[in-house]
Amino acid sequence: MAMEPPEHEPDYRFSLANERTFLAWIRTALGLLAAGVAVRQFVPPFAIPGATTGLALGCVGLAFVAAVASFPRWRRVQQAMRTGAPLPRNSMIVVLVAGVVLMALFAAVLVVVG
Repeated sequence: MAMEPPEHEPDYRFSLANERTFLAWIRTALGLLAAGVAVRQFVPPFAIPGATTGLALGCVGLAFVAAVASFPRWRRVQQAMRTGAPLPRNSMIVVLVAGVVLMALFAAVLVVVG
């Protein structure tokens, strides 16, 4: 049976920084959600049928992914700080950047096409 490393209370500044990062992910998710609703409700239809809905769903989908991934990330970082383990890598940054870039390219094509 493997022994778990002993836990210790991390410096409160690091815990608060981890919490601020978690809240930043939640703010990002809320911003993407608001963008998705705004695109669907206020952007006039593009020449391509369903494009406005597709762009809105892209925003809402990224919001969902950011929100769902934020809490487990916060928990893993908190646990790493308590046990003195290395901080886990964050692959969500790549996912979020790729999603925003794809949506920006899609929006640019829609604007050019008319």
